[in-house]
Amino acid sequence: MDFNFKKSYLILAAVALVVVLFFGSSMFITVQPGERGVIFRPFSKGLDKENIYIPGFHVVAPWNTLIIYDVKEQQREETMDVLDKNGLSVSVEISVRFNPTYNKVGYLHEVFGKRYIDQLIIPEVRSSVRQVAGRYTAEEIYSTKRSEVEASIISETKEVLSNNNIDMKALLIRSINLPEKIKQAIEKKLEEEQAYLTYQYTLETAKQEAEKKRIDAEGIARYNRIIDASLTNSILKQRGIEATIELAKSPNSKVVVVGSGKDGLPLILGNN
Repeated sequence: MDFNFKKSYLILAAVALVVVLFFGSSMFITVQPGERGVIFRPFSKGLDKENIYIPGFHVVAPWNTLIIYDVKEQQREETMDVLDKNGLSVSVEISVRFNPTYNKVGYLHEVFGKRYIDQLIIPEVRSSVRQVAGRYTAEEIYSTKRSEVEASIISETKEVLSNNNIDMKALLIRSINLPEKIKQAIEKKLEEEQAYLTYQYTLETAKQEAEKKRIDAEGIARYNRIIDASLTNSILKQRGIEATIELAKSPNSKVVVVGSGKDGLPLILGNN
């Protein structure tokens, strides 16, 4: 009895060893930092999209498959030719940074698989750039509305990638290139517009300064007219009398001839 037990035990141990030797690499899996795993069970419920394997050591049945996804931030750069609203060709260089949404890699795998960058990221970035560029002229894309164009591309690309389980971190327009003749024409036009704006500003400033001087002059003239109208002979005599009284109070010696001044006002002849 003991011999049969030992024999069975050895057989089981041998079978276990064979299983480990043949299937160990697929049974014992370590998910590294910056990775996530999603399991496919062909003999039960298929792709398990809800249960995501986080970094660490995992034991998986040899008939199941654990699919590992790199979820670290990645960057792709694209150069593309797009058409503006008038059909003019514009070359645009784009950089996009992204990573799969951590807890949605199962859904990403179900639709796009591990080639999601080529099948999802790049096509959607290109599509968004073309759609946005088609709503603007080359001049607007190149200069006057460049920030608006970039903001629209970012917003539209981020939305479509988010709906497909991608977290877009940033999208940058690295450069916009136009045919040389078109570029020179746009730059010349912008320089002329800037010169015109500078001239308009100078002219407006001069007009404002002239208007200010005119208003000041009118104020002074109005003040003088009011003063002239208020200085009657009676008032002038009264002011002269008041001034004479103040002088008479002075301790300095003087000669005052009463009634000898202009308009009968006292005349002061001397002051020591």
